[in-house]
Amino acid sequence: MRKSTRYSLLLIFVLVAALAVALFLRKEAPPEVARLLPESDAIVYINLKPIRSATRFDREWSKRPVPHSADYQQFLDATGIVFERDLDAVAFALHRMDDPNGPNGPVAYSEVFEGRFDGTKLAAYLASIATAKENYAGHDIYTIPVATETATTAAGTKVQLTRSLRVAQLGYDTIAASNMPTPEQIHSILDRYRAAASPFAGSSLLAARYKDVPLLSSAWAIGRVGLPFSENGKVTAFGLQLPMPEDTTFVASLRFTTSLKMRVRIDEILPTEAEAKQSAEALSAILGLLRSIQNVQSQLGQRHQDPAMRQFLDSIKIAPERDRATLTATVPEDLLKEVASAAPEAASNSH
Repeated sequence: MRKSTRYSLLLIFVLVAALAVALFLRKEAPPEVARLLPESDAIVYINLKPIRSATRFDREWSKRPVPHSADYQQFLDATGIVFERDLDAVAFALHRMDDPNGPNGPVAYSEVFEGRFDGTKLAAYLASIATAKENYAGHDIYTIPVATETATTAAGTKVQLTRSLRVAQLGYDTIAASNMPTPEQIHSILDRYRAAASPFAGSSLLAARYKDVPLLSSAWAIGRVGLPFSENGKVTAFGLQLPMPEDTTFVASLRFTTSLKMRVRIDEILPTEAEAKQSAEALSAILGLLRSIQNVQSQLGQRHQDPAMRQFLDSIKIAPERDRATLTATVPEDLLKEVASAAPEAASNSH
């Protein structure tokens, strides 16, 4: 009897330990929407639930309705999907394009969205606007033309370049899309979705850099995040050219504190400690110049100083940490609310 009891207790202990390990691994693993992304030069992830709770931006949209473009309004009416209300998490893969003058420009994107969607309505809408449909791994992939541009070749000939978006429903709460010229990336997403049991599946970039993302980050980015902001081979921000090449590797994160302030951290990863120190000094000099310009403009009455923005700028600190130049800052709650109140206009203009 005692022997049977010992075996039962041992079995229970093993099961509890296995469950604890599984929960720990799941907690430490990257979010599923990020694990589904294909190989890429950078990844951006946003968990909208804590951001929505802190900023109430979904309520701002309902209180301040703005006119939409005809195409976007058609999407809203046909699918019932309101992104600011229904989207919970999104992950983007950034792909550097070999031809920056092509229809995708210098960067193309693959995305995975997680939220609350009416699959039947969405499928009917996609079928109504798609120019082609492919079935892959048991899922329909819709090809939708989104833009046509005129470009000039090296020989001086004008050609029409069409950018297409491929969209597929992975499950009742997950949608994938890619505007890459070939279906390889969205096929990769579907392959990963079919074999997504492992909490540590994902791209090589995710495997290499996710460990550097601070715990409890509501949003983060890893890899060559400067690609969308590159110009002439350099990274540009606020109209200033930063002292770093466009292929610089970053780890950036946003997380909320207990006082509802958002902490920002950006690590520029460099080959040596000496280069990290040099980059931190150069970035600090640019930050000092920017602050001086704003102080002069404020004194001359040329620019109204937003207290929240000024508080944010004053909180920025840049320092070397081993092989990294690290920027930290605090985003005040008032600034978050300002961003939320501006979201309706910004999103409307993007469609």
